[in-house]
Amino acid sequence: MSEIKSLKSGESGVTDQNSIVVHPGAALSLQSHFHRSEHWIVVHGTARVTVDETVQLLSENQSIYIPMGSVHRLENPGKVPMVLIEVQTGSYLGEDDIIRYEDVYARK
Repeated sequence: MSEIKSLKSGESGVTDQNSIVVHPGAALSLQSHFHRSEHWIVVHGTARVTVDETVQLLSENQSIYIPMGSVHRLENPGKVPMVLIEVQTGSYLGEDDIIRYEDVYARK
């Protein structure tokens, strides 16, 4: 299970910031985007991040850049909720720019 809260939407539609909480053992969908890149900053807990073929662990105060078009996923392998700030940047930030390859919530 995860929670996403928008912190601020850019007036021009080129940037958006979200606070994301991923509960222990949960994962977001394996996805990519045509029109945006993302920067993730872990503020609490541990994140397992997949970007294309690379998987790495990030802890508090570490960050990663997700390039536009990269297949990526966020998971919480820890025992406490993981919190991160996500900054999205691109020409279009709509929800229909999410291409899901795997999704535990059966979204398309």
